[in-house]
Amino acid sequence: MAADGAARPEGVRDPLAEAVPPAPPIGPRTAAVPHVAVVGGGIAGLAAACALAERDVDVTVFEREPSLGGRLRGWTTTLSDGSPATMTRGFHAFFRQYYNLRALLRRADPGLDSLVPLTDYPLVHRNGPRDRFSGLPPTPPWNAAVLAATSPSFPPRDLARVNVPAALQLLDVDVPGVYERLDRLSARDLLEAVRFPPTARHLAFEVFTRSFFADPGRLSAAELAVMFHVYFLGSSEGLVFDVPRSPFPQALWDPLERHLAKLGVRFRTASPVDAVHPGREHRFSVRGRAPEGGSFEAGADAVVLAATPAGTRGLVAASPGLGAPGPGGPESGGGREWRDRMARVETAPPFLVSRYWLDRPVRPHRPAFLGTAGYPTLDNVSVLDRYEDEARAWARRTGGSVVELHAYALEEGCDPVLERRRLWEQARTVYPELARARAVDSRHETRADCPLFAPGSHRDRCGVAAPDPFVVVAGDHVRTDLPVALMERAATSGLLAANALLSRWGRPGHTVWTVPRRGRSAPLRALARWARRSR
Repeated sequence: MAADGAARPEGVRDPLAEAVPPAPPIGPRTAAVPHVAVVGGGIAGLAAACALAERDVDVTVFEREPSLGGRLRGWTTTLSDGSPATMTRGFHAFFRQYYNLRALLRRADPGLDSLVPLTDYPLVHRNGPRDRFSGLPPTPPWNAAVLAATSPSFPPRDLARVNVPAALQLLDVDVPGVYERLDRLSARDLLEAVRFPPTARHLAFEVFTRSFFADPGRLSAAELAVMFHVYFLGSSEGLVFDVPRSPFPQALWDPLERHLAKLGVRFRTASPVDAVHPGREHRFSVRGRAPEGGSFEAGADAVVLAATPAGTRGLVAASPGLGAPGPGGPESGGGREWRDRMARVETAPPFLVSRYWLDRPVRPHRPAFLGTAGYPTLDNVSVLDRYEDEARAWARRTGGSVVELHAYALEEGCDPVLERRRLWEQARTVYPELARARAVDSRHETRADCPLFAPGSHRDRCGVAAPDPFVVVAGDHVRTDLPVALMERAATSGLLAANALLSRWGRPGHTVWTVPRRGRSAPLRALARWARRSR
C-alpha cells in the first residue's frame, strides 16, 4: 500500500513511486447522471473518458479522425504487391515508469500481453561512438555512474572538464520548483554550462531532447532536467521500455474501445468539433461536422478539451462562450486571461516518418531500434519486423524487411519530398545494405502537431483547470506540476481532468501515480543546493 492508502498498481516496482490522491468531493453526489463531451480520442481523451465512465458518468468522445488513438492511431493501406498493411505515425516507446498510461491499457489488457520488451536500444554517433543501455543497474545514481564509467562517450580527459556544480542540478529536480530555476534557459544553454563531452551531449542528451520534436535551442532546460529525472535519475524502473507486438489499433485502441463501450462510452469518430457554445437543455452545446455530411449538435454538462495543441487552441478561439462564468462572461477577469493563454499554445516544428517495405532483409544483427546523433536530420531507425507481428509476417512471406526512419524538428516550410530523399540517404550511411535494397512500397507522414516547450513558457502554460469549473483541458501540452512527459503526460492530464469534474459532482476520483517528485537522494539534493548557492 502507498502512504495514502492507495493500493500500489501492478507494474509499479519503484519503492519511491508516489501516489497522488484525488481531492475529496466538493459537494454531495448529484442525483442526475452528468454527461461529458470529450473532444479528442487520443491518449488524454481516452484516459479522461475511462476515468469518468468508471464513476457512472455518461461520456461521448468526439474524434476528428476516422479512428481512435490520436498521434498513435493507425489506418489500413494496401501495398503495391497487394498486401494489406497498417500505417501509423511511427515508433513509440512505452517506458515502465508510464504508470498511468499502462494502467489505462491494463483496463482492456490486464497482463499487458500486447507489449513486448526491447531490452536494449543502441545510440550511435555519426563519428563512431556508440552507447548501449543494457546491463546498467536500474537505481540512480548508480545507473549514471556506471554509464559514465563504461561509455565511450565519456572519456576521462573530457570528464575532468565537466562543470560539477552545474551537473549536480540534474540531481536536484523538484516539480514544479525546477521550472522556477531553469525554465528561462534552453536545453542547449544547460548542456553548455555543464560542459559534458561533445559526444555525450549528442548521444546521451540531444537524442532525448529531440524526442520532444524540438532542437535543444528551442527546448526549456527545465524540461530537459525533468526528462532525465523521469527516465534516468529519478526513477528506478530503468531505461528498458516496451513496444506493441502488433500495430497500434490491434494492440491498443481496438481492445480499449471495446472495453469503454461496455462501460457505456459512445464514440463519434470522423466528427470534428468546430465550436462549443452555451447550451439550452445542457450547460454546453457541442457543434461540429458529421461524417455523413452536414453538422451535428450535442448537449453536455461539461467538456474535456483533449485535442492537439493547435486543435484545442483553434476550438477555444472559435468558441467565444468558453471561459469564466458569471457577470461579464468569458471576457471578464480570469476568462480573458485563460483564453489569451490558450491562444499562445505553441506547436513544435514538423517531423517526418518514412516507412519502407524492402525487397531484402537488413543485416541480422541490426537492432529493433537505433538512436542516431550527428546526422543532419536522421534521429532513429526502426526495423519493425523485429517486434511487430504484421511486419514480421510480411517480411517472412517476401524475404524482405520493414524499416522506419524518423526525422524530428525539421525546418519550418521544408520541402517534404526533399526531406524524404535526404533521410533515406542518411539511413544508407548508417545501414549500408540499404543501398542495395529496392523499396517494394513506402509511406511518408509529415506532421506538425506536437507541443513545443520553449524556454520561459512554463509559467504561461495552461493547466487542467479553466475558469469555468466544467471545462477542463487534457493533453501532453498541459501543465500538470508532476514529473511526467510525452505519452504519460497525456494520460496523467486525462486522469486529472476527470478528477476535477468528478469532485464537482460528489464522485470519488482516481489516484494518480508518478515517479518521485524530487531527487531520490537527500544528500545529493543538499549538495546541489550548496553548489548553487556557492556559484
